[in-house]
Amino acid sequence: MAKFIYRMQNILNIKYKLEEQAKQEYMAVQSRLNEEEAKLVSLQNRKESYFVEYRRLLQEKLDVLEIETCKNAIILMDEYIVNEKAVISKIQKELELAIQKMNEAMLERKIHEKLREKQFEIFLQELNQEEMKEIDQLNSYQYNHSAEQEE
Repeated sequence: MAKFIYRMQNILNIKYKLEEQAKQEYMAVQSRLNEEEAKLVSLQNRKESYFVEYRRLLQEKLDVLEIETCKNAIILMDEYIVNEKAVISKIQKELELAIQKMNEAMLERKIHEKLREKQFEIFLQELNQEEMKEIDQLNSYQYNHSAEQEE
């Protein structure tokens, strides 16, 4: 029996590898995004704790130095939060690009898989035609051979 050989199997294998790389890149960017979002939450919590401390200091005996230090810490946390939001925004754009790249790689792989399936179907049809041809030749030979023996 004939063996099916897909001529562009190397290309299909490359498409599988490219898709896998795109998925890994997506996961890496997603992981970075998660880390940065956790960092943002941590900064917001830290700011909130400074704010609580600031309110407490205002209600107790006034210590201007501590109040000013706490106020500066809150302002600094605001700057850190703005910077962290900018980093998160940048990573989200990277994530969108990674998703787009992954989708393109998946589409290319699917296209090559469809081509492989179609070539396999053509191969099966050709194989079936060859078998039918051999059966016809065998039947023709048997019919002609039995006709010659009767004469």
